Amino acid sequence: MKITFENPDGVNGLMTLVVEEADFKDKVEKKLKEYRQKAQMPGFRKGMVPMSLIKRQYGTAVKVDEVNKILGEEIYKYVRENKISMLGDPLPSDKQVAVDIEKEAPYTFVFDIAVAPDFKIELSNNDTVDYYNINVDDELINRQADNFAQRAGHYEKVEEYQENDMLKGDLRELDQDGNTLEGGIELSEAIVMPTYIKDEEQKALFDGSRLGDIITFNPRKAYASDAELASFLKVDKADLGFHAGNFSYQLTEISRYVKAEVNQQLFDQVYGEGNVKSEEEFRQKIADGLKAQFVGDSDMKFLLDIRKYCEEKVGDLQFPEELLKRIMKNNNKDKDDDFVEKNFEGSVKELKWHLIKEQLVEAAGIKIDENDIRQAARQAARAQFAQYGMGNVPDEYLDNYANDMLKKKEYADGLVDRSIDSKLIQAMKTTVKLNTKAVSLADFNKMFEN
Repeated sequence: MKITFENPDGVNGLMTLVVEEADFKDKVEKKLKEYRQKAQMPGFRKGMVPMSLIKRQYGTAVKVDEVNKILGEEIYKYVRENKISMLGDPLPSDKQVAVDIEKEAPYTFVFDIAVAPDFKIELSNNDTVDYYNINVDDELINRQADNFAQRAGHYEKVEEYQENDMLKGDLRELDQDGNTLEGGIELSEAIVMPTYIKDEEQKALFDGSRLGDIITFNPRKAYASDAELASFLKVDKADLGFHAGNFSYQLTEISRYVKAEVNQQLFDQVYGEGNVKSEEEFRQKIADGLKAQFVGDSDMKFLLDIRKYCEEKVGDLQFPEELLKRIMKNNNKDKDDDFVEKNFEGSVKELKWHLIKEQLVEAAGIKIDENDIRQAARQAARAQFAQYGMGNVPDEYLDNYANDMLKKKEYADGLVDRSIDSKLIQAMKTTVKLNTKAVSLADFNKMFEN
């Protein structure tokens, strides 16, 4: 086989492959012999069908398969051996002349190859990048302590309604005269939380109510959503028009959510029995947890700033735009040209960062193994539990959660990227000069608003 590669502008490559008869002949013959051994045709015993009939029936298809296999193998072999930074898959070129596979070789095939632009990104201590340390102040500690107390709270029965209380009562539909409607809706232990009623007039009807009180209100006005109203009245949404009047609601229970006290019981629940023995230790443990959490946030911001710094340092790069659009369209056959146009700019921006990151990862000697991916899964699991205030999750639970993530390809691919990013962040911290800045959480969050 003869292969030539042209790349005059550095990014639009043209590969020509000339396939000779010798490149595929033996493989085709071997495959046809296998077909003959299995072939069953009327008038012939199994395995005794004449080869001329086998070739007539299967020869062209087998030749096409073998030629396609050879093309694929040789293209990627050439790209690998000649260290061509190919973007996406090769596409048949519009310079391709029709090939008559029925005739004997040689066959000439021409492919367009998108090539990554040639550039070099190097970072050192001469490069300065901002790194933000988030202050953990009393306000943040108080807020987190309050969150823990809220999550560990409980409902208790009270006599008089206050904002945020949950009510239970007997609900009865009324007629126009204010009497119980015969055949109307009647529900016991209907739950109402007046705090979430959007209509202020209806909401005010519950102010100061006590156990045993009967409140007349209009659920249609109280609940703006048909789904909410249908759920409250236990009817189909299609029937709501028949129940637009007033209802009586007699309070049978008032429940108030009470935060847990900041005491040893709360300490044990949040951090495990005996690990925290005082409010001072509790607050210190919260502070340590927030600092660890914020390191991750600071690191991700640092990676974003590294990306921006590198993209500016590299400057504009020339990409084979038309060819990349064809590749993008080929990879999204169910999408139209508008999809490509709308998403192309963002795709090229991500491609530029991908190429930059490849060089940074290689320069730092970063390698990822199975243990790195498993650790990333455990960290993701720990972060997931932390969102629900569970900071003392046993290792076996983390391992089980991580194992479930690793079984799913969509998670596994993301964990590989996370592992690479984690190691890249640590490498860049020791490569560039850090311009460390202390910021409040509020100011840190504002950096992501634009």
